[in-house]
Amino acid sequence: MPVVARAGSGVTGLGVDVTRVGGRRRVTRPWPAALRPYLHSYAGYWEATASPYRVRLVPTGRAVVVISLAEPFTRIRRLGETGPPGPVTGSLVAGLEDGPRVCDHPGGQEAIRLELTPLGAFRLFAVPMGELTNRVVELSDVLGPGAALLVERLAATRDWGARFDLLDAALTARLDGGPRPAPEVAHAWRMLTRAGGALPVGRIAAEVGWSQGHLVRRFTEQVGLTPKASARVLRFHRAVGLLTRDGLTPTEVSAACGFYDQAHLNREFRALAGTTPGRMAAARVAEGALAL
Repeated sequence: MPVVARAGSGVTGLGVDVTRVGGRRRVTRPWPAALRPYLHSYAGYWEATASPYRVRLVPTGRAVVVISLAEPFTRIRRLGETGPPGPVTGSLVAGLEDGPRVCDHPGGQEAIRLELTPLGAFRLFAVPMGELTNRVVELSDVLGPGAALLVERLAATRDWGARFDLLDAALTARLDGGPRPAPEVAHAWRMLTRAGGALPVGRIAAEVGWSQGHLVRRFTEQVGLTPKASARVLRFHRAVGLLTRDGLTPTEVSAACGFYDQAHLNREFRALAGTTPGRMAAARVAEGALAL
């Protein structure tokens, strides 16, 4: 029988699971069947104390939505970016990335975070995904003025089960009305993900029956990265998992992921994450964030 637990902002509903991850509570429940094809992750978070921290965000091949249920909470910038700091951001959308970002956070977060497949994001956002590549924008800039009302209602709802009910309904309605990706693009993305990025673009184009140029244009519009850049990110993401989750050595990862050698692996990690495989393996990595 599901357990009713108390977490963060209020009592959770039936079927809701609350776990502790460091100083943070992570709140989840099974996803509705209608949302499963479009999601990689969907969870609420609540932190009891406001302890500032910094994380590095590395490419994952996923789009991200963060719904802040409290005050605007974070600054995000590209690693190595100069100039004045950007504005403090609350609820946000992040498109696909091909390089690292740094996130400065004051702590005390209460939010809901979703990781979407690129084609799920294309349906949900209803904009060309290339417009969001390497960008972080306010949620209302993508979902329109109704986003502010949704966030307000979620923040006012203290029960996590009721929050998930509200957000599930909003997501399902928007996905149902969103644009459908081209079947050829969907097939190309499946081929790349199943191969862990280790697939030539020419072979993908031949499989879907398009020229390479046409594939690149349509794929970039609906995914946000070119097929070649997507393959690079997916291979990197697989390598991160093998290092941090499965405990393989860099040499083993190089062979498993199709890198020429360990030097090639090192170059890719520096380009995409701003760090080395060894440092990545020693760090705590969760949902694309590397603790600094």
